[in-house]
Order: sequence, then structure tokens, then C-alpha cells
Amino acid sequence: MSEEHYLELCENPVQFEHASGVNNVFFDEANKQVFAVRSGGATGVVVKGPDDKSSVAFRMEDRGEVKCIKFSIGNKILAVQRTAKSVDFINFIPDLPHTEFSQECKMKNASVLGFCWTSWNEIVFVTDQGIEFYQVFPDKRSLKLLNWYQYCPETWVILLSTTVQGNVLQPFSFRNGSMSKMSKFEIELPLVPKPAKLSLSERDVAMATIYGQLYVMNLKHQSRSAQSPGAEVVLYHLPRDGACKKTHVLKLNTTGKFALNIVDNLVVVHHQSSQTSLIFDIKLQEPDSAVNTHQPVLPARSIHPYRIPLSGPAVVTSQPPLPCQLYSSSWSVFQPDIIISASEGYLWSLRVQLSPTVQLLKDRGKLMDFLLRRQDCKMVILSVCRQILDGSERGSLPVVATVFDKLNQVYKDYLEAEQAYTLAMEAGPARGGTAAKRPVRTKAVVDQSDMYTHVLASFTEKKDVSHKFVIAVLMEYIRSLNQFQIPVQHYLYELVIKTLVQHSLFYMLHQFLQYHVLSDSKPLACLLLSLETTYPPAHQLSLDMLKRLSTANDEIVEVLLSKQQVLSALRFIRSVGGHDSISARKFLDAAWQTGDAMLFFTVFRSFQQRNQRLRGSPAFTPGEHCEEHVSHFQRLFGEQALMKPATA
Repeated sequence: MSEEHYLELCENPVQFEHASGVNNVFFDEANKQVFAVRSGGATGVVVKGPDDKSSVAFRMEDRGEVKCIKFSIGNKILAVQRTAKSVDFINFIPDLPHTEFSQECKMKNASVLGFCWTSWNEIVFVTDQGIEFYQVFPDKRSLKLLNWYQYCPETWVILLSTTVQGNVLQPFSFRNGSMSKMSKFEIELPLVPKPAKLSLSERDVAMATIYGQLYVMNLKHQSRSAQSPGAEVVLYHLPRDGACKKTHVLKLNTTGKFALNIVDNLVVVHHQSSQTSLIFDIKLQEPDSAVNTHQPVLPARSIHPYRIPLSGPAVVTSQPPLPCQLYSSSWSVFQPDIIISASEGYLWSLRVQLSPTVQLLKDRGKLMDFLLRRQDCKMVILSVCRQILDGSERGSLPVVATVFDKLNQVYKDYLEAEQAYTLAMEAGPARGGTAAKRPVRTKAVVDQSDMYTHVLASFTEKKDVSHKFVIAVLMEYIRSLNQFQIPVQHYLYELVIKTLVQHSLFYMLHQFLQYHVLSDSKPLACLLLSLETTYPPAHQLSLDMLKRLSTANDEIVEVLLSKQQVLSALRFIRSVGGHDSISARKFLDAAWQTGDAMLFFTVFRSFQQRNQRLRGSPAFTPGEHCEEHVSHFQRLFGEQALMKPATA
């Protein structure tokens, strides 16, 4: 894929019979289905969608030109509009007859503009005089004169255009079999016509969900001048409760014919005359006012070229596929990410490719903000981290620090959410409250394991990078983790120590340990022990660390015994109050292996005295398995040297 194209059409589009004199093509935004209707349905209807495992094909009686056709949710009931007065229904529920019936709109002299399914058996008629909400029994609602409507199937919200100019919009929300009227709002018009006429058309308005919030997008066409740089897209935030407010303005810096898509929470604006697209991210800058102005995130680029494979009996396998005409006037764009070419018989979903954005967005802090909000971002983020640490793209330490802080902010937010969920589960469900939801670990969460495996481990092995820069980067990552109060994993400290030892920077290692730059842990202490032959003071540094841990008494004893420092081990275990419970055999074995008879005598006598104090007899119990040690003691010092039981 070319590095220039950050947008592409999906590899496996939905294919259907292209539009012709006998075949009409319709698209249902709610179910994302394409209907190919031949001869009014008499010679066949084929329904396909991107998520459908197989197409649906059927025939229906030709009762006139089909104006609109849609399945209810789950393909249970088919609705077909052929006239301006009524909608016909066909039952597709399994095991029930395919009964057909019709419903006329209730308002006199009203014409049906269209309809929307809000569940498997609930439908809304939108007429030029109002809306009518039907279930099993008709239930009528009314409104003022309407010009056009928009429907957002993700949120079950219908937007109705009212008044002569068409810029007063009335949203309705449908959920759980009920309809609620939301706050009415007005779209600003560049010029108010006199006399008044319809000034806001359906093609210049779209509804979509961006970052979990519903927005109404208005494409404002303005000629370029000193006062205006060109067209812009105005975003109105439409909350379920409360007033709709203008919140964002996207500057297009050009004029012409445009179309809108939403992909991965990015607003994509297609410009037909230049055959390029722009992308906007409304969260890329901190809000500094009630209405925030945005410039495109990246330079304008065309969608990646797409080739249509040839098909049919006459096709030669060696024939190359034909290039698809991008930004064609026959393209129809639907929310959030659908592009349809009725003339060619293709339905694509639009996708964002993140790899090309790395070269187009040079500000690494801004790039990281952009990537962290995308879905499949982890491997691209890790590649950026490798890039700023190595080669010609290497960044300065402040740039590296900025990237680490942005990553760890997201990492910390996830850890806190996970901790809050755990506490909520331990506390049990609150009375009258909703059950806690486990936080979703998105691809944006780059943890210490990811950084170690994909970035830092290989970075420390680079021969052409200064060891000072390597150590500075490692310490910067640890600094960032500490800043966000994230416990540092021991393998990161090990990486620091190994790098310091590799370059004989023992003085720096000593300082890092002395001033607790490297936090104490058992694995770290064991690593220090293994460095004793290279750096002898590491042995004592390890013991000091284990003592500070206070939960590593067994490890300290093992370390001392392995170094044949038996009396030191014995004194240590006494100092922490563990003398009465330790295994005598372990210490006697260690003393025996030294070959020092007096050391063995001292250790043996110490445990005899312990036995006398605890059990009233110096003898070892059978469970302690010290018979061979008693025999060894007798060979060295004679039986008379054994302690005798104290007499009362």
C-alpha cells in the first residue's frame, strides 16, 4: 500500500446487480443492506449486506414502481412503499404464512416521505405533515409541516426538517416501544433568503455518533473570499436530554461538492472535484471555547486506488482488473462509513490505514494523541516508539518523554478503571444500582510488557546507539511510570542493570541502588547476586535489598548458606525471630559441607540448645532427619560431647 493513502476501500465489498432500466437499487442504512429489485419485484428481489452470511432472494407481485424497501430488524417483516399514501408489508417470520397487508397514513392529504423501522415490529412513517408511529395497533403522533427527514439507526433518532426555510430541526427518539420528543434547534444559515424558501437541503445534513455522542453535521457552502476561506462543516451536539448546541467547526479551506463519512471516530470529508479526502479529529485539541475550530489533521489525499476484478465467461485470467473510478458522481455516501456505486454494483465500507499517517504527521506528540484514539493502533504506536529511539527519525529526550507520558496516561486510566471495577465487584451490587461493567482493554493500552518486548529490549542491544542515550531512555520510561504511580515491573530494572554492567558503569549502578532509583524486589536481588563475579559489591547490595524487603527472609538465608556464611545466616534468622521454626538439617548440611569441624560443632550445639529449650531434651526428633549429623558429630568429638538432658 502506498504511504500516501491513509484511506482505503475494504477488500471484500458487497457485490450486487448494478442499476439499470429493469433493475432498481435501494440501500437501507439501518441494516446496511442493498436491495436489487428487478421489474418491481416480479422477476426477483436480492438483498445483501456486509454482515450477512448469505443473501436473501424472493419474488413479490409487481404493484407499481418501488419507491422505498426495507426489512425490519432481523429480517422479520418487509416494508415496501409504492405510493405516497401507503406502505405495504410482507411477513417473513419463519413458520408463518407470507401474508401481505397495507397501512395508509392517517393524516388527510399527507404524503409519505419515507419510513424507518425502530425494532422488529415497530415502524415510523414520516409524512410531509407529521410522523406516525405504528406497532401492532396504530398509534398516531403529529407535527408541523415537514420538508425532509434523517434517521440515525445507531441511536434510534429521527431528525425532521420544519419551517419554510427548513433549518428548524425537530429530533425524536424511539426506544423500547415509546417515542420521546427531544429539544428543537435551529441550524444557522449563511444567508437568509427573501422571500423565504427552502434553504437547508437533506444532502447537507447528516447524523452520526462520534466518540459515543450523537452529532448533527451541517455542510455549509461558502464561496472563498478574504472573510471566508471556503466551505465548513458545523457540528451540533445532540444530547438525549438538554439543548442541542453548536460545538465544532471543521474548516475545509476550499469549495465544491462534498460528502461526509465517519470512520473510527474521524470525520472524513470527500471533495469530488479534487478527488481527495480530508480527515478531522474533534478530540485532537483541548476545547478552549464553546465552539472549537478545527483544521484537517493531515494533508488532503485520495482514497487508495481500487481495482475491480473482471468477471464473466469471456474473461481471460491474465487480464488485469479494471481501475475503479474514485469519487464518481454515481457514488452515494451513507453513514457512518458506507460508499455505494450503483452503476458498478459495489458496496464498500471505508477504512483508515494508520501506517501512512506516521510520515504525514511530524509532530510526535500530536501523532500519539491521534493514534491513541484509533482502534487498531498498538503496533503502529510501538513502531513510532522504535522510530523515535533509533535511526534517522530519532527524537530528542523531551520528545521521547512526551510520548512515554501520553502512553502511560492511557495505561494509568485503564489500571484505575480495572481497580475500581474490582472494588465494586468485591463490595457487591449497590441497592438499586446497576451492575459494574468491566473496563474494555483497548488497543491503545500499551503496558510495560509491550514496551519491553517490542521496543526496549531490542533497543538496548543496538550497537550504533550511545549507551548514555540508552540509559537515559530507560530511566525516562521508569520516571514516567513513577509519575503516574504505576508499579514498575522488575524486568525493566533488570534491563537497566544489565545495560550498566555491560558498559562497566558500576558507580552509577551503586548510586541507583543506594538512592532507591531502582525499587527493591526479590528478582532484582537475585540478579545482583548473579553479578557478584563481575562486581563483588553486588553480593552485599543484594543482601541489603533483601533485608529491606522484610518478606525475603528465606531468600537471605539461602543466599548466605550458598556462600557458606552459616553463622551469618544463623545470626540473621535469630534477629528476625525465626530461629525456633527453621530446619536444623539445612544448617547442619551447610556447616558439614564447609569442612570446618569447629563451625559444625557450634551450629550443632546451637540446635541442641534450641531443642532443650523447646522440648526439654537436646535430642533431635525423628522427623528432623538429623541422624547422620549426630553420627558425624560423634565421630568428630565423641559421644561424651553430646549435650545431656538437663535435670530438674
